[in-house]
Amino acid sequence: MLEQFPHPILLAHRGDLANAPENTLPSFQQAIQKGADGVELDAKITADGHVIVIHDSTVDRTSNGKGKVASFTLNEIRKFDAGAWFNETFKDTRIPLLEEVFETVGKDKLINIELTNYSTPRDGLVDKVCELIKRHGNQRQVIFSSFFPSNLKRGEHLLPEVPRGLLAMPGIAGIWARSFGFMFGEYQALHPHLSDVRREQVQRVHRLKRRVHVWTANQPEDVARLKDWGVDGIFTDDPAIALKALGRGR
Repeated sequence: MLEQFPHPILLAHRGDLANAPENTLPSFQQAIQKGADGVELDAKITADGHVIVIHDSTVDRTSNGKGKVASFTLNEIRKFDAGAWFNETFKDTRIPLLEEVFETVGKDKLINIELTNYSTPRDGLVDKVCELIKRHGNQRQVIFSSFFPSNLKRGEHLLPEVPRGLLAMPGIAGIWARSFGFMFGEYQALHPHLSDVRREQVQRVHRLKRRVHVWTANQPEDVARLKDWGVDGIFTDDPAIALKALGRGR
């Protein structure tokens, strides 16, 4: 399905993050309405085994709740307001289930699911996510990404048809992932930080017959440069600005 989209693919990072509360249904809706090719989201699991969409390991920053995501049941976490912190316009927005995002985005857009159980690596998140994807039959629209190779390996075992992107931390911390870890791993894409991308690196990954998806480009000049270098995908916080820089603005 990746080849069906314009080059480079534009993915809205946590939705229309610059203009709506991140990782919420309004944020994903706005991103799609503005013309993004797909969305990026962060999957986590509740104490009672439901897959929800939230970035941090706690609910503190993006809701009016306090505490670790993994300590709440779904019913408890759905009581928190995940929109008013951003703007009163979004008051009473809830932390969504992954299934709700599937329904909101539809099946003709891409969904990059970052498997983010970094503080709870043995919680069964990958298995639960794969169960939901099988149930919805949307394997062809999903990309897995993670900083944990073990998550991607598990995803490969359960859903080998879903492409996998290895995330690399910025700077020195991501050297292994950007080189040996990626080169000798079975990944379809490298997801490096904007600050680490060079034309030569893009060419090197392409020689391996793999893709480069860069996070996170918000300035028009960065987006234009990445397009010129031939990257295959760009994550952005502001899809309208990025699309304009790509010559695809509405």
